[in-house]
Amino acid sequence: MNYRAVVQYEGTRYRGWQTQGNTEQTVQGKLEALLTRMEGERVEVHGSGRTDAGVHAAGQVISFRCRAERTPQEIRDYMNEYLPEDICILSVSEAAPRFHARLNAVRKTYVYRIWNGPVKNVFDRRFTARVEEPLDHKAMERAAALLCGTHDYRAFCSLKRFKKSTVRTVEEIRVERLGDEVRLMFTGSGFLYHMVRILTGTLVETGLGLRAPEEMPALLAGMDRTKTGRLMPPEGLILLSVEY
Repeated sequence: MNYRAVVQYEGTRYRGWQTQGNTEQTVQGKLEALLTRMEGERVEVHGSGRTDAGVHAAGQVISFRCRAERTPQEIRDYMNEYLPEDICILSVSEAAPRFHARLNAVRKTYVYRIWNGPVKNVFDRRFTARVEEPLDHKAMERAAALLCGTHDYRAFCSLKRFKKSTVRTVEEIRVERLGDEVRLMFTGSGFLYHMVRILTGTLVETGLGLRAPEEMPALLAGMDRTKTGRLMPPEGLILLSVEY
């Protein structure tokens, strides 16, 4: 039986989503180990995408196959009983036989949270990146609008070699100020390695007055990573939702 589940996790103490041979501290590794124990045989988990070390997820979607000896609710309850406290299964449901969490995804939404107050936020320190200097969120909004659309986002990716297309569609980048927090929402068909964090870093530099919003089309056209913004730290990034 093929299953689909929605997973929530705090990524602070994990080395990222993807299983790695040199560590047990990955989210995929924790899920596969538990499902394998439940089934008594190897279970492979597919995620909608990979999140980096320290990145969080409120709505990561996974798919996996196992015997239909438990109901979806029983699978959910079993997993939540034994998973660590920073990983939670929100729901489990039966999926179509050919459903694949990564291959069938059509839209993802991420949020990047920036604490932009004069003093640090103790309680949200694991979920926000701090920028002390005041940010002009209106300038960031203007720049964000110019970064949307269907483009080659090679300049906003940390990879140095590319085997596949770097063209993506970013439907919306919304910039909001909520008191001392600046929140950036990214919705698109998919995102390259470090793409959201580099887009955020470029927008932060715009908000600091280090770049003009009008520079964004030239950055896209130049396809040069050395010309775009800083790579923002992972703790501010959350995968909010995946659509199919």
